[in-house]
Amino acid sequence: MRHLKSFIPIFVYLLFFLSIFISFSSCTKKVEQQSSEFGFSGTIKVSGAWALYPMMVKWGEEFQKIHPNVRVDISAGGAGKGVSDALAGLVDLGMVSREIKQEEIDRGGCFVPVVKDAVFPVINAANPALSYGLAQKGMTRQQFIDLWITGKTLSWGEIVGTELPEKVAVYTRSDACGAAETWAKYLGKMQENLQGIGVYGDPGLAEAVKQDKLGIGFNNLNYAYDMKTGLPVAGLQVISIDVNENGVIDPEEDLSTKSKAIEAIMTGHYPSPPARDLYLLTKNSFQGLTRSFILWILSEGQNFVEEVGYIKLAPTQIERAMQELQ
Repeated sequence: MRHLKSFIPIFVYLLFFLSIFISFSSCTKKVEQQSSEFGFSGTIKVSGAWALYPMMVKWGEEFQKIHPNVRVDISAGGAGKGVSDALAGLVDLGMVSREIKQEEIDRGGCFVPVVKDAVFPVINAANPALSYGLAQKGMTRQQFIDLWITGKTLSWGEIVGTELPEKVAVYTRSDACGAAETWAKYLGKMQENLQGIGVYGDPGLAEAVKQDKLGIGFNNLNYAYDMKTGLPVAGLQVISIDVNENGVIDPEEDLSTKSKAIEAIMTGHYPSPPARDLYLLTKNSFQGLTRSFILWILSEGQNFVEEVGYIKLAPTQIERAMQELQ
């Protein structure tokens, strides 16, 4: 009996370390690719963040050109839906535009970063404050906190320092999404703390601000800027953030075009958050065709990132992600 008692702690320790090993290796398990003389075949189902949707559509199209027997089904619906769908086994990959939560990892969530993006404050292009130098002065983080967190009622005149009486109309997202969570994190809170009129989806929020000349909202990179012209989407104006709060938008803070916005992110002059990595998440481990797709995204797929208007990951991030999949 004494020997049995002394064996129990050792057995518990062994189980503990075995569980850690299984958990750690679950995302790195090597699985043979599904290939034949005709290439890969099968269907990859994807859902989730609006922020990653345009990039995934391009990756899906290009991957299917190489492997015509593969079908990539992609639907958007917010990062929360992507995570819940992937962990429930409803899709193979969830698109996520925020940090992965510990409870999601505990439920078997495995993830890799695939590209970089950012969230930007947007106003109506006909906003009356633009005639009083709003574009040149920008807005400060504290003004965003007043509007979205404290719910303070401000006029556009108070924002720009004039007598304009029109009140700011604040919009936010009604769905659980990475853009809202990232924007809230920049303001020091969580998505549920954001004040404003709730609107579903990135396109919906952009449309709401376009319909309200006193409105202010926030959008992901490819919903704030036109993909072809590189200018803000028609009807919108991306408002630059006065990061150093000197009362004027310095050249490195200028977000008037997409190329300038990307430059601000890459040089670190645009805060992070609201700049952030975008992820693909699966349940337990990347396997078979899904794993092959991820490996392609992290290698040849990166050649399409700038074409679609996103920002490449740092080489060290790609190398680390590739190592986890080997």
